Amino acid sequence: MVFLWVKALHIIFVISWFAGLFYLPRIFVNLAMVPPGSEAERQRLLLMARKLYRFMTILMIPAIGFGLVLWLYYGIGLRGPGNGWMHAKLTLVLVLLGFHHACGRVLRKFEQGRNTRSHMWFRWFNEVPTIAMFIIVPLVVIKPSF
Repeated sequence: MVFLWVKALHIIFVISWFAGLFYLPRIFVNLAMVPPGSEAERQRLLLMARKLYRFMTILMIPAIGFGLVLWLYYGIGLRGPGNGWMHAKLTLVLVLLGFHHACGRVLRKFEQGRNTRSHMWFRWFNEVPTIAMFIIVPLVVIKPSF
């Protein structure tokens, strides 16, 4: 029964973290489109981005923690042949951790007024977590052996 709670909590925190990974880059799109002189709009979007980044960082920690418990304590994808799916998933999780921290760097650039990227660049940047999700979910559900 504890295993099922750990698994459920992992899924809940991953979904919550992903919500932030999906939405923060959309805020960046809007920040990149703020016309010069619209300081109130810029400050409002920066406030939203700061609060979201802090909150999604808090959500990321238990998502990773419960995932590690499932992997290292319960042995999901740890032992035996055919666990290449887990290596692929973990690689993508590392990519998402890097993306999360890249969002923090982007936010700091916006705060300092040093962003040089266009809203179109951020629209593409926004697709990284979506692509990762479309690969991770089938890996976890289907567990292809390679």
